[in-house]
Amino acid sequence: MNHLNLHQRLLHSKAAYTTRHINLSEAAGLITTAEPRPGDLVLAEVRKIGHHKALELRDGRRSSLFIGDEIVVAYGHRYAPDQFEAEIRNHLDPCDLVAAGGIASNVLSRSVKTGIATRIAPIGLLANRHGQVINVADVALPPINAAKTARVYAVIGSSMNAGKTTTAVSLIRGFIAAGYRVGSVKVTGTGAGGDMWRMMDAGARPALDFTSVGMVSTYKVERNQLLRAFSTLTSHAMNSDIDILIIEVADGIYQQETGLLLQSHEFRNLVDGVFYAARDAVGAKAGVDWLIQQQLRVIALSGVVTMAPLAIQEATEAVGLMVLSPDQLMDPAILEDLTSSQFALAASL
Repeated sequence: MNHLNLHQRLLHSKAAYTTRHINLSEAAGLITTAEPRPGDLVLAEVRKIGHHKALELRDGRRSSLFIGDEIVVAYGHRYAPDQFEAEIRNHLDPCDLVAAGGIASNVLSRSVKTGIATRIAPIGLLANRHGQVINVADVALPPINAAKTARVYAVIGSSMNAGKTTTAVSLIRGFIAAGYRVGSVKVTGTGAGGDMWRMMDAGARPALDFTSVGMVSTYKVERNQLLRAFSTLTSHAMNSDIDILIIEVADGIYQQETGLLLQSHEFRNLVDGVFYAARDAVGAKAGVDWLIQQQLRVIALSGVVTMAPLAIQEATEAVGLMVLSPDQLMDPAILEDLTSSQFALAASL
């Protein structure tokens, strides 16, 4: 395929989720000597199939990868205890595909449960007609500050894969069943559409994530940039005439960017209550105690802990809060009773 011009190559390539806001027809050249930055778009060739055997495309479909495929992905760092820790290096040498949503980086460590990363060889950074490298930040939503016009609930977890997205999706369904207009925002994490698509499928409008504000990953993002992204995403959601906003915060409370966000007064002042997803009673107790120290109101527990009656019993006794399964969170009567009283309490303080 190398004999084709750039426009034809891009038409034949597989473009990842992380690139979905970029108009690839604006690419006019390739740069092979620049140092990659987070968010820079790169045309690369698949050299060896590893852990990620498919690439999530711009529309959410997963396309199987084959050796020799040309793909368009974005450079980024990654923090995922259950998969890869990865960082960008200052060259365009062969590197790794570290997320199905399309992130090029260099693996530093991986979980023992995760296979060796799929290897890719960068062909060149995409450049516009002015010779500037195309970056996902070029089409980021503009910063705005909208008044708070909706109730805001955050879904926070003890770790990766604690059940946060299932909790968020269940809340969306429950509030919609209660007659509310619901929006959702995923404010931290790694660029991939699975969580956002699920929230959209559940009925959230809008359903936004950090890629909409020009970041393919929030790992190693500076505090001020993280808080600007949080404000921009939640403000755009507030401007969409919603009654309820569900915020999902990725990874666990001890992850650096998660901790920075949760300890900020911006987060505390916006969020009316927290639903905490945990894997077990110990994680539930430690997490809830930490959140209370940050002056955040924890409404109920959910997550993986709800999969076993004994785990529910342990968590209830340890924390003293209701432990709600996904089905219970989707019950408008339970949810309305729980959050209406909590909202009234918060308003009176």
